[in-house]
Amino acid sequence: MSKMMPKERIARLFKKEPVDEMPVFSGQGMVTIQAIEKMGIRFAEVHSSAQYLAHSAITSAEIFGFDAMIIPYDLCTVPESLGRGVSLYVDSDEILYPTVPEKWNRIEDVRIPEDFLNHGRMPIVDEAFRILKSESEKKQFAIGGHVLGPLTMAGQVFELDLLLKGLKKDKERFAAFLTRMTDLVIKVARHYQELGVDYMNIREMGSGTDIISPKMWKSLVQPNLIRVFDSLESPAVLHICGSTDLIVEMMNECGADAISVDHKNTVSETRRKLGNNVLLFGDFDPFATLVKMDVKEVAPVIRKCIDDGVDAVWPGCDIWPDVKRENVEAYVKAVRDYGKRPSPAVGRL
Repeated sequence: MSKMMPKERIARLFKKEPVDEMPVFSGQGMVTIQAIEKMGIRFAEVHSSAQYLAHSAITSAEIFGFDAMIIPYDLCTVPESLGRGVSLYVDSDEILYPTVPEKWNRIEDVRIPEDFLNHGRMPIVDEAFRILKSESEKKQFAIGGHVLGPLTMAGQVFELDLLLKGLKKDKERFAAFLTRMTDLVIKVARHYQELGVDYMNIREMGSGTDIISPKMWKSLVQPNLIRVFDSLESPAVLHICGSTDLIVEMMNECGADAISVDHKNTVSETRRKLGNNVLLFGDFDPFATLVKMDVKEVAPVIRKCIDDGVDAVWPGCDIWPDVKRENVEAYVKAVRDYGKRPSPAVGRL
């Protein structure tokens, strides 16, 4: 059989249909400094230009042979569109991601404009998706989109520690606030799906059990995530950073097409709990593996992910752009070579 095109490989993976080899992709940012330098721009410039945003994703995929392109790179586009502003660090030559300069002090003050999708840099992201859609027709890369989950999104507009305290002291009022955040997340995710992304990742990063208890997760996080996934088309992924061993079964009840975990999760145990019919993605530390490690240490990390039972090797967070080229090449090669054998939920042709 001839080698599959990247977009087909990822589409078949999500359908649990046999593929030729494990795809190399992610639900988090995969932009690299090698792409930025090839384009002759600074990292700060990619966040406010549709052309730069799209072509940095395309160029990163082309340089390293990724199967997908995913945007945006920062987590501030939605808070910015709600009127919180953004710090873009436009004069810096360093790799600095945009940040939210000011959050609301009271949940009662949080305002969600009806037309927030037209504010801030949201139209720039939309145009970048349209560029990727056009380019994917020729290059056949898959297109990924992501949005924060309700709790994590709430922490971008209101201080997370105050939110968590409020959920304990005044559960009804703060739970209603999370319902508003859930509506917001659904609107953004559905909007990206309407723009034509091939898969959607919901990043409920701030809800690992190193931050909140499994009991609170079940009562306050899970119901909102169920609402999110009930509202989305497939394929959609649930990603949570940090410790998730105690909640993976509840994660799997949320209705996502795949579960993504990071390196703090015991993947072999998670696979045992979930069985072999659940799509499981994870679970290496991208900074340690692609930035700090000696290149000879990379392949064993990737092989362990596959041995532990993932159906796709995903970094646990965004790839830090200033990667070692040889480490990324070793990561891609290890997935391609070692991923030719079947994974628990996906066979091979």
